[in-house]
Amino acid sequence: MSHRQPNCRERGVTRLLPETWRGLTLLLAGVLLLYYLLPIGALVLAQSPASLAADVTSEVVLTAATNSVVAATLSTLVAVAFGVPLAYWLSRTSFRGRDVILALVMLPLVLPPVVSGMLLLKLVGPAGLGQLTSVPLTRSLVGVVLAQTYVASPFLVVTAKTAFDGVDRQLEAAARSLGEDRVGSVRRVTLPLAKQGILAGVTLTFARAMGEFGATLMLAYYPRTLPVQIWVSYLSTGLDAAFPVALVLVGIAVGAILLVHALGTNPWE
Repeated sequence: MSHRQPNCRERGVTRLLPETWRGLTLLLAGVLLLYYLLPIGALVLAQSPASLAADVTSEVVLTAATNSVVAATLSTLVAVAFGVPLAYWLSRTSFRGRDVILALVMLPLVLPPVVSGMLLLKLVGPAGLGQLTSVPLTRSLVGVVLAQTYVASPFLVVTAKTAFDGVDRQLEAAARSLGEDRVGSVRRVTLPLAKQGILAGVTLTFARAMGEFGATLMLAYYPRTLPVQIWVSYLSTGLDAAFPVALVLVGIAVGAILLVHALGTNPWE
């Protein structure tokens, strides 16, 4: 049985198709990248450098930035203290209902932040746990940390679990065969090998906490963080007044992305 050989025209079309698709792919990718870049450019060029520098260093902006950094740092520490053990447990155990727990961890990632804030306000507000403690759980730094931790900590749990999944369990078994107990094998073997992934999760958690708005607005409002201050500045004065605050927040977010890149890890693999 003979096979018909493609003629010169067909061979030309066959060579042209990959080139056409490659060009179309680059065009579509370029449009999307430009769409990502243009708002940042508009933010930077919205005001003159002198005016922008003066606004960025104003007391309101510096106070909001300080509040954000302090609260995000505390939220990240809480996420590490509770999230790393949870991530290790989810990575190393298999039981019925495990998928339900994983879904529960992912829930704050898919809930609108405002809804998360409503749920937290119902739980720890004056009509909830807030009436049982002398420490204010709303309209306070504690409230900001509670809101940020709820929304941002899943990033750490998911990323750390992925990092733990990548560590060969036989290495832990080998460490225990050499005299280490389970805690010692985790401390000496598992954590060092999963360190980069965990650090990437820490960075993402901090960045997400810095950018948290909806849940923080519902639960705390005071002390004002950068996202809340952006909203207040926009409502009270207008878009131009919100630009300097937004620029500081964007700068911190870009720094977090660069740090994840410097760690040499992809937190989603």
